[in-house]
Amino acid sequence: MTAGLGACSTTTTPSDETRGWPVERLYAEARDELNGSNYTRAAQLYETLEARYPYGRYAQQAQLDLAYTFYKDKEPQQALAACDRFIKLHPAHPNLDYAYYLKGLVNFNEDESLLSRWTGQDISERDPRAAREAFQSFRDLVTRFPNSQYAADAQIKMTHLVNSMAANEMHVARYYMTRKAYLAAVNRAQSVVKEFSNTRYMEEALAVMVSGYTALNLPQLADDSRRVLAKTYPDSLYLKQDWQPAEMPWYQFWR
Repeated sequence: MTAGLGACSTTTTPSDETRGWPVERLYAEARDELNGSNYTRAAQLYETLEARYPYGRYAQQAQLDLAYTFYKDKEPQQALAACDRFIKLHPAHPNLDYAYYLKGLVNFNEDESLLSRWTGQDISERDPRAAREAFQSFRDLVTRFPNSQYAADAQIKMTHLVNSMAANEMHVARYYMTRKAYLAAVNRAQSVVKEFSNTRYMEEALAVMVSGYTALNLPQLADDSRRVLAKTYPDSLYLKQDWQPAEMPWYQFWR
């Protein structure tokens, strides 16, 4: 059937070199180009295949392979758009779990790329959106397809992302504390307490809240935060008045 449909089509690449190619050859050539890291050429062939043979398993697989091609070619926006299109068009496809995994992977690597550029960058300028979107895609995967072959790796990456997002919030909180923007710092610390309480940044976030509320002359809120800190981390160094952490110049001690 697909061959018959293809015979009615005149879509070709600009050079017209693929005229008359059957769907099997188009797909095989596209895969060879992808495996050879010739991503631009692979994308052209996948798009040609889908245009000429819009129905059937080859077209569906070409859509998914095209998303991966864009991902490998470091074209994250095109890769995400291709993933979203596949998910929308094929909600019951047997490889739908991979589409969610790939979508998460695109944003995960985008977040890692941003992370690698932290050196010399004002941390308050970093946008954690990629990390949040990656986490959501991985969560969709493990929720909808708990037995997927990609679920275990998605879980590992979700844990990494939670720590990454919490680290970002704490970096920004410290940034605000050094500039005496106490309300902004407290708000960031609160987000860590509410959203990332199972990370290692919880203790420091509570300390920021104590210090920030003290600086804002809100003793009741400062005391409440300190009680939570003392109850949750009874041996916390932040509770010791004689401890002066040189790496945290924002820290203001309380009596």
